[in-house]
Amino acid sequence: MDTIDRIRAFNRFYTHRLGLLDRSYLQSGFTLTEVRVLYELAAGELRTARAMARALGLDEGYLSRLLKRFAGKGWVERHPNPEDGREMLLSLTEAGRAAYAPLAARSRADVGAMLSGLDAAGQEVLCAAMEQAMDLLGDAPRETGEVVLRDLRPGDAGWIIGQHGELYARDEGYDATFEALVAEILAGFLRDHDPECERGWIAERDGQRLGSIFVVRADAETAKLRLVLLRPEARGTGLGRRMLDTAMGWARARGYKRMVLWTHASHEAACALYRKAGFVMTSETPAHDFGQDVLDQTWEIAL
Repeated sequence: MDTIDRIRAFNRFYTHRLGLLDRSYLQSGFTLTEVRVLYELAAGELRTARAMARALGLDEGYLSRLLKRFAGKGWVERHPNPEDGREMLLSLTEAGRAAYAPLAARSRADVGAMLSGLDAAGQEVLCAAMEQAMDLLGDAPRETGEVVLRDLRPGDAGWIIGQHGELYARDEGYDATFEALVAEILAGFLRDHDPECERGWIAERDGQRLGSIFVVRADAETAKLRLVLLRPEARGTGLGRRMLDTAMGWARARGYKRMVLWTHASHEAACALYRKAGFVMTSETPAHDFGQDVLDQTWEIAL
């Protein structure tokens, strides 16, 4: 059996094992394409119909008709893009999320059942093999200068700690206790986080890290935004809003109902970003932290 036959054999196994050849995905009455579009809308990372069609390889006319059907069911709503009035941003309504939620739960349950026969080591081997396949067979090399948001890798934690220490000492006059706090937060995340409901991203361009953002669990319905950082050269490019939208969309898809964050009033650019995204400041308290007199702020948004 040559390489092509081996790959085709795996494709036959994979599509059968996950039921991808069934007329109705997970016996839900939806096609696989319809479920994938609902997933992207729930995740909130592909915000326009054009971006979704391009990313999923769908005909724009077909996608438009599908979205029209969803809108007719009250599942999809459109909002003007504040950064480009020619575009409409798509999102799921509460009814749409209610329709999608059992599909996501069923899919997770089915994959969990498939993995139940493997121990932790076996699951790690399987996931590593899948990730390697995605790396090897992924899209053509990205254009120079394109920013990607990726998961954490070894070495990222040290960079995040160092960048927080350096930038906040330079810009805000914070002392080393702030860097210590960031190190403690990251150590706890790396050691104990639940990947089902907590995640961190690194923004990267041509191998150079530009920023970070994390979502952690505050309680069953509340996500907490942490360790939001943007390098000076990436500020004013729209990357901060993209990172925030990605984190919020991911939290929505995990079933969180609200998101909270803690910051200082002196972080004016960050506060303006949160306000523009719809966050509301719920408290402000004078404090002395990190060697400076500061105004602690708590912000919140309904997801």
